[in-house]
Amino acid sequence: MNKAGIISLISVFLGLLAGAVLMIITGHNPFVGFMYLIQGGTLTLERIGNTLATATPLILTGLSVTFAFKTGLFNIGTPGQMLFGGFCATAVGLTSNLPSILLLPLMLLAGFLGGALFAFIPGLLKAVFNVHEVVSSIMMNWISFWIVYYTIQAYFKGNMETESRLLADSATLRAPWLSNLFGGSYINLGLLIAILCVAVVAFILNKTTFGYELKSVGFNRHAAEYGGISVNKNIILSMMISGGLAGLAGVMQYAGNANNIQIGVMPSQGFDGIAVALLGGITPIGSLFSALFFGLLYSGRGFMNAMTDVPPEIADTIIATIIYFAATSILVERLLDKFSKSRKTAQLSEATTADPLYPDSSEKNTEDKGDN
Repeated sequence: MNKAGIISLISVFLGLLAGAVLMIITGHNPFVGFMYLIQGGTLTLERIGNTLATATPLILTGLSVTFAFKTGLFNIGTPGQMLFGGFCATAVGLTSNLPSILLLPLMLLAGFLGGALFAFIPGLLKAVFNVHEVVSSIMMNWISFWIVYYTIQAYFKGNMETESRLLADSATLRAPWLSNLFGGSYINLGLLIAILCVAVVAFILNKTTFGYELKSVGFNRHAAEYGGISVNKNIILSMMISGGLAGLAGVMQYAGNANNIQIGVMPSQGFDGIAVALLGGITPIGSLFSALFFGLLYSGRGFMNAMTDVPPEIADTIIATIIYFAATSILVERLLDKFSKSRKTAQLSEATTADPLYPDSSEKNTEDKGDN
């Protein structure tokens, strides 16, 4: 196992340990609590399906943050990109009468382009004016929030003031055969699309010239420019692809797990994508498994609360602690490096002592006294 995997496991362990301590303090048995937490997401096929559905948008927001980070950028605009991408897909679904086989790809394209558009502006500001993408992407979150808020109220308002009209079944990613396979859960085709995106992003980053150029810009912008790589173009493209992935997460959430948009709510999956990426070691495959783990925690916390009266905030604390240690992974990495170096030093010392070509210090002292 590589260092990133070890750090992720340490972060998970420390998070679970913090949760166990809190359970003991509040008078609950941590073993029973964790048992019901896991059962809440895995006890039946339906619960497993719901866990996978919960993890689906997290896979894509984690992938979005991972892609930007691999290219030297920190995309904090995933919530706004996810919201606007989901809104664009919803608008297409509510205004088009195309058959499902044509409508769904069009909605996915609209979601990707919507997210990419809201990431294009921070990318452009970074490339041209060197405006830090963290600041500009956070500002774009709220621009997205209010655009969606007022546009839905003006043109797509549903029966309630706080939500859009419902999408028809033909305009959603729901698949009865897949839902029935998992006991009637709300799992949908979004999971398959998310896994496909993981494979595509991993291929782009690791097997293509384009991915090599993007990572080169991330490792050393000036060296990449000296090598003939268009730095500004790659910064903008990287942010747009990252935003497009977040936009697809919006499609998974609002046209897959749900069939409308609740306005006045910033999607938490966008912020959680940062934690998913960090725990996944900033790799596409790592983000997939990290998202599944977070999906399990989110799905199981309600069941844990119902069966044991353990407050659901305990699960939130576990998640927050995991995020904290994943974010401070540099400290854990330094401890691992220090431990590794001390082991190597000890092994080298033992090998030197045992080697007949290098007599120990006592033998050397005896020889020196004899010579004198």
